[in-house]
Amino acid sequence: MSMEQRPLGRTGADVSVVGLGTWQLGGDWGDVDDDTAADVLDAALDAGVTLLDTADVYGDGRSEERIRRALVARSDRPFVATKAGRRADPFEAAQYTPENLRAWVDRSRRNLGVETLDLVQLHCPPPATYEDDRVYDTLDTLLEEGAVAAYGVSVETVAEGLRAIQRPNVQTVQVILNIFRRKPLEELLPAARRAGVGILARVPLASGLLTGKYDESTTFAPDDHRSFNRHGEAFDVGETFSGVPFEVGVAAAREVAEIAGDAPTAAFALRWVIDQPGVTTVIPGARTVEQVRGNVAAAALPPLTGAQLADLERVYDERIRAHVHDRW
Repeated sequence: MSMEQRPLGRTGADVSVVGLGTWQLGGDWGDVDDDTAADVLDAALDAGVTLLDTADVYGDGRSEERIRRALVARSDRPFVATKAGRRADPFEAAQYTPENLRAWVDRSRRNLGVETLDLVQLHCPPPATYEDDRVYDTLDTLLEEGAVAAYGVSVETVAEGLRAIQRPNVQTVQVILNIFRRKPLEELLPAARRAGVGILARVPLASGLLTGKYDESTTFAPDDHRSFNRHGEAFDVGETFSGVPFEVGVAAAREVAEIAGDAPTAAFALRWVIDQPGVTTVIPGARTVEQVRGNVAAAALPPLTGAQLADLERVYDERIRAHVHDRW
């Protein structure tokens, strides 16, 4: 099945506008067994997804290993983006040494069963990392040696993204972008376009809020970050429900569903992201084949109308804006 493809920065690769995020195939979203993970990956690839996003810490390598196994029997190899850095203390820039970076990259190569990683992204590194020439010199060396084909940065804030694209060999920036998280539209996406940097939009459904399927009584498993990280107990709170209080997000998502009309709410929310100038690909996760198909449906939806865009902006202004931290 074909899907719209867009150039990923200056990597030379074209990737599908809907990719697949695979955090949930490693952990922190409740249990996903091997067979289910394999079915999800196969369904995505069969539906025309050509970009998979993973990380070395998703299940301590489980997500990468499951991708490797899923691709063994396939001839249609997708572009696989992974991440490195969160095996260190996420707040300790001193741990981003050349030795550690090389070890993390080599481990991902083994997990994925490849000589060269398509893309490695620094995984929401500490702020000081952006000014550390040694980090980028090491990545350049890995590039020259063929351990990686390209590198980028996954960021928490627009300011970090703007700092990252000042590095000449940064090819991609991954950032949270959704109907409830709009700040990247103002400066980061235009700057990335000018620099020829690809944008991977993550958490596009606000951790599921924008599926429209939750209500105030919805609960999540204890090993799901939507239970244990609601206030940033384990990592940046912005990664869970985009930092929006759950009850606030549920109420706002009901209005989004009304604006979507006959379109499935999740696909409608993903289409909003796809339509934003500068976005290369959106990377929703999926724990079931049905969720994969629902996500991929966004690629076939028409662009949102001016009236729909205005209504979504109103919901953001009235419901969400007061709860979004300035740094987001």
